[in-house]
Amino acid sequence: MATMTKKQKTLAELDREKLYTFDEAIALLREHKAKFDETVEVSLNLGVDPRHADQMVRGMVSLPSGTGKTARVAVFARGDNAEKATAAGADKVGAEDLMEDMQNGNVDYDRVIATPDMMGVVGRLGKLLGPKGLMPNPKLGTVTPNVEQAVKDAKGGQVEFRVEKQGIIHSGIGKLSFDDADLKANFKALTDAVVKAKPSGAKGKYVKKVSVTSTMGPGLKLDLDEVEGA
Repeated sequence: MATMTKKQKTLAELDREKLYTFDEAIALLREHKAKFDETVEVSLNLGVDPRHADQMVRGMVSLPSGTGKTARVAVFARGDNAEKATAAGADKVGAEDLMEDMQNGNVDYDRVIATPDMMGVVGRLGKLLGPKGLMPNPKLGTVTPNVEQAVKDAKGGQVEFRVEKQGIIHSGIGKLSFDDADLKANFKALTDAVVKAKPSGAKGKYVKKVSVTSTMGPGLKLDLDEVEGA
């Protein structure tokens, strides 16, 4: 049997059922941090069944302290809108040429945005972008005539959240190197947005469990009092 490292032994001794405040959890994650700047991730277990359309939870939220990384953004646009998207910092802007580039396997993007008139072109990429969660959607603000603002939002810390089949939302809220106040501001922005997005079909307890972890750290359960409106 392999010998456990000192860190593994320490983590194994943690009380997995203890409920922490957000501040306590972050302090504990810092105690066990890795040698690289880990991403802090939040998981919310919701009382929904996303197989039903009226229980789907999905939306966008701007994290006030950013994400700690620069999002790669592709934009489908022509003319003035293409110029505005480029000026706003989009990594790739185009029309049919961008479609062909993606069909050739170049889809390493965090966000794909399109003007309404480009959806005829983008629609041909449904089977490619859909499974990756990259298909532009007017409800999420990624199909818009204001591509300039959409690119700025994506680059400025806006993230998408979407409930998985098991009723769980996973989302990064920044890096472990962030100040406590910045991480807490991002946590509040995310949880407020998820609570606000409660679907009409949700019955009973909506937010059932919340936990926080880092890339290489332990999963720590949070007291539900940390989530307003839970």
